[in-house]
Amino acid sequence: MQTTEGRLVVDAIFTNGPIYTADAARSWATSLAISGDRIVAVGHDEVLELRTAATEVVDLRGRLLTPGFVDSHVHPAWGGLDMLRCDLAGTDPDRDAYLATIAAYVASHPDEPWLLGGGWAMAAFPGGTPLASDLDRVVPDRPAFITNRDGHGAWANAVALRMAGIDASTPDPADGRIERLADGSPSGTLHEGAMTLVNRLIPVESPERMREGLLVAQAHLHSLGVTGWQDAILGDYGDAPNPGPAYLALAEAGELTARVRGALWWERGRGVEQIPELVERRAAWQAGTFAATSVKIMQDGVAENFTAGMLEPYCDGHGHATANDGLSFHDPAVLAEALPELERLGFQAHFHAIGDRAVRECLDAVAAARAANGWIDGRHHISHIQVVHPDDRQRFRELGVAANMQMLWAVYEDQMLDLTIPFLGGEAAERVSWQYPFASLAAAGATLAAGSDWSVSTPDPWAAIHVGVTRTEPGTRGHRPFLPEQALTLPTALSAYTAGSAWVNRWECGTLAAGRLADLAIASRDPFGGDAEEIGDTVNDETWVGGRRVHVRE
Repeated sequence: MQTTEGRLVVDAIFTNGPIYTADAARSWATSLAISGDRIVAVGHDEVLELRTAATEVVDLRGRLLTPGFVDSHVHPAWGGLDMLRCDLAGTDPDRDAYLATIAAYVASHPDEPWLLGGGWAMAAFPGGTPLASDLDRVVPDRPAFITNRDGHGAWANAVALRMAGIDASTPDPADGRIERLADGSPSGTLHEGAMTLVNRLIPVESPERMREGLLVAQAHLHSLGVTGWQDAILGDYGDAPNPGPAYLALAEAGELTARVRGALWWERGRGVEQIPELVERRAAWQAGTFAATSVKIMQDGVAENFTAGMLEPYCDGHGHATANDGLSFHDPAVLAEALPELERLGFQAHFHAIGDRAVRECLDAVAAARAANGWIDGRHHISHIQVVHPDDRQRFRELGVAANMQMLWAVYEDQMLDLTIPFLGGEAAERVSWQYPFASLAAAGATLAAGSDWSVSTPDPWAAIHVGVTRTEPGTRGHRPFLPEQALTLPTALSAYTAGSAWVNRWECGTLAAGRLADLAIASRDPFGGDAEEIGDTVNDETWVGGRRVHVRE
């Protein structure tokens, strides 16, 4: 807040449009004033009286002003690197389209020693598993390794498999699976921990390249109205280089314009002995708007490759139970030992849990912390929450655990129809109806936060909010909604992506009130004023962080 001779200096006033404050009352305003990095007034015509000759007046022209979006689960470094590499995320989810995109990239980058990229969708391939033989046709002369859009699997060509020594005799690692042909030889798809067999050979990205990827990602996120985020993995995970040093370098150089919380990777196969290392890393990785104060605990995989931890086994696609109930990457007893200590040391737990067993194991770990420490404001959160047993919905509120939603996934699409529902027992199966229970969690009193998991899916908040409200994909008017009883209201979904996520990150933003940080987003329209099926048509026009304009849509 700035003053001159005792008078408040107002740098900008936003007016002539609806202003959604996202406060507890979900109140509305028509004018807002900022000074320095703070909001100084929110109201109506009386705010205009603060204007001076030096005040910029931003005419909303009927557009919606909201708090800046906070993405509470995202991987910007990976997304940025994907944008610099062979990026399949914008390609139609089709095998031949992917191969054409890869071939074009190979032709335009003849000197790259590896073909690296990401973004393919499992539903584009039979059984969700692409073949090395297809990739060999367009990349025969160098190793190729392309992660899928959820980061839990990879497509490798024969050169990469051969370099890694993967053949019919190679056993599956404990935390992953090698997809195989009928003769036992590797098919070209590697799930979970099996990716490490290849990606340990990939040359480490230079610090300059990492910083470039993060800057590209930051610009992209700002263009969507995102003013801050929690990076869901800082550490050595799969083929992804550790973005922690790059964040620190950008923050120290003043180039990090977003607010960033980092979630330090909890290593598989280790227990409480790694906590002192996390304490050291937290102390080292803090500068400017960057702080690594969370710990990422990935408890299971994903349902599409049958590694999400389930209370009951997967089905074989015809309704018959199998012997596979997924993975738990961490022994629940280890989590029950570790979380109380992490909480005492001031760490927040950021869990990944897709299956109902994994969700329960994470909640049980928080219950152990409550038993050991009493109530500490840890603001732990569980991301993804795809399948949640009804008995566990109330526990989110009872234990003070935030439900970190990736709303965009709660739709009927190929991956859900072909690779998930049949293996959970079919549409009539009870646990199919337990998927993405956002409305039930809200009704149970859970704190809702929201994130994208980009580069897994688009980081566009308005696309995710559209799904949260309609349970259909943007641009698919009239399509059948997925479990419509779990739909959220627009105010609830929007508040989750602003106030809820800001609360998770302990930031003084996410709501619009005097004294709060001036993190703002101006939408292209007022989605409250139209049909719910038009929410996804909304785009972001301007983004402000700490009172500074960081993006304007051309």
